[in-house]
Amino acid sequence: MQVVFVSNYINHHQIPFSEAMVRLLGEGNYTFLQTEPMEEERKNMGWGGAELPAYVRLPYTSPEEEAECRRLVLESDAVIFGGTEDESWIRLRLETGAFTMRYSERVYKDGQWKCITPRGLKKKYHDHTAFRKQPVYLLCSGGYVASDFGIFRSYPGKMYRWGYFPEFVPEDVDKLMDSKCGDGPVQILWAGRMIDWKHPEKAIDGARFLKNQNIPFHLNLIGGGPMEETLRKLVTEYGLTEDVSFLGFREPAKVREEMRKSDVFLFTSDRREGWGAVANEAMNSGCAVLADAMIGAVPYLLRSGWNGAVYSRDRWGFGRRRRSLYEEWLEKLATDRKTREYLARNAYATIAEKWNPEHAAENLLGLMKELMGAEAEDAKEETLGKDGADQAHKNTNRTLSNSNCHGNKTDGTVKITDDFIEEPCSPEEPMQENRIRKNAMRGISL
Repeated sequence: MQVVFVSNYINHHQIPFSEAMVRLLGEGNYTFLQTEPMEEERKNMGWGGAELPAYVRLPYTSPEEEAECRRLVLESDAVIFGGTEDESWIRLRLETGAFTMRYSERVYKDGQWKCITPRGLKKKYHDHTAFRKQPVYLLCSGGYVASDFGIFRSYPGKMYRWGYFPEFVPEDVDKLMDSKCGDGPVQILWAGRMIDWKHPEKAIDGARFLKNQNIPFHLNLIGGGPMEETLRKLVTEYGLTEDVSFLGFREPAKVREEMRKSDVFLFTSDRREGWGAVANEAMNSGCAVLADAMIGAVPYLLRSGWNGAVYSRDRWGFGRRRRSLYEEWLEKLATDRKTREYLARNAYATIAEKWNPEHAAENLLGLMKELMGAEAEDAKEETLGKDGADQAHKNTNRTLSNSNCHGNKTDGTVKITDDFIEEPCSPEEPMQENRIRKNAMRGISL
């Protein structure tokens, strides 16, 4: 099987999955097509820099290379497309009816109210809905993707759970737990670009809360950005200069080192965080992750109270004191080593057993083969008539129908059924959004 993955550029979050695909398919049968150079901002964060793998092709380097890449996209057995808005790469393949998988983060990161714009709806129809009866499938990179695409009903019964799969680093979990703070001050980590929708100020607010509760801790912040100066002023204003350290941007491997030394990882982004691969990495590193419920990765990766802690911005704790759920969880994680370790061990197991590149590649290729087989049988049935189709077609359909939102049949790529997507959520209807979030959380089989 020849598979082509088309995206804007390859990075350390996609390389492990791509290498797993190469191992499973064999040299020369997998191509990552990078449609544009990486931005300088990403390079400054430590992304890129290494020599590109042999399976990566750069169509923008010459007209001849672009022509060859377009031929690959058109003629390969399967194409995975996403991360770039240049639809010209995929348009001709879609029109020919060739097997295609799109992957996408949530469409309406600022709120589903944006779906009402006629121009936007026209583009969604042109890019997605027009091919709803073709062999085109959607890999949902985040727990709220299906709800967004359900608005314009583009992929009926053809949405599958997906995500990002950074490198999995095997650990001796007992030694990893012993290497963390133990009974000393809890070590807390925040990492990312210091921009508004990642809400690094919430990490500082958490530090202030712990300080006021006389709970010993130390907070490290990795990254930089336009909010850094404001954050430094807050640290001084709140008297946290001895408790908070700014470490600047670090290469991905250095970030992992800090995660391994940390007890708690704060993931404070809002709904604009399509996935958030730092969650995978922190879980792999044995951190207890405290995360906002609207982050794309959270409904798939975390079960609050089992392998992480999840808070909602409009939820308050249930104690006598008026505290947010974020503060309640933060205090619990900072003072209760047993809870921290319980969540951290389960978090590591989640990544080790299921949400890792090898498992994802195996499941995706298995799913592709099943779907291609079903499509071939459908074509055969159209040619021979219903009575002429063999029993294999029925067996394939039975297998796919059992791959539902609850994850009982497949692990890495789980079909999201219509009962999940028929109740779209919106910022103006928080209770409805909460129901979608709860449905997503119940739908996880870890």
